[in-house]
Amino acid sequence: MKQFEIISRFQEFNSPDELGQDDRILLEQAIESTKDAYAPYSQYYVGAAVRLSNGSMVKGNNQENVAYPSGLCAERVALFAASALYPGVPVMAIAIAGHAKNFLITDPVTPCGACRQVIAEYEKLYDQPVRLVMMGEKSKIWIAESISHLLPLMFHADELRKKH
Repeated sequence: MKQFEIISRFQEFNSPDELGQDDRILLEQAIESTKDAYAPYSQYYVGAAVRLSNGSMVKGNNQENVAYPSGLCAERVALFAASALYPGVPVMAIAIAGHAKNFLITDPVTPCGACRQVIAEYEKLYDQPVRLVMMGEKSKIWIAESISHLLPLMFHADELRKKH
């Protein structure tokens, strides 16, 4: 048997004031977007903001549905909207923030597994990492330079494209 280790790297900040201007503005957009989330069932309001290589920012927020699988996470709403509005323009960064009605979110809000895979697809599509800026309601801020730090053993379509 052989064991191996996977290491994920994050930067941690105490407040948005410690961030560079681009990350701070993107995070502010994500926080603002939480106010428009439609979350009547979970009352867990998530906002996301995407920064594109052309400088545009696109916001999204979670959209729930009484048939839970029919809803969509803030990250995918923002990414899909950005791709629809600006086709072919690479995603540079995504910020994610959240707040809840019935409890305090004391850890950074990180993408769910499905959103991680979607972010990985955009990294692969544009052959460049997507920076992630993540914050809870009253939490530290975590920054990862690539989705690979949150999804180290991601599935890639390369295997599907091999010619036999």
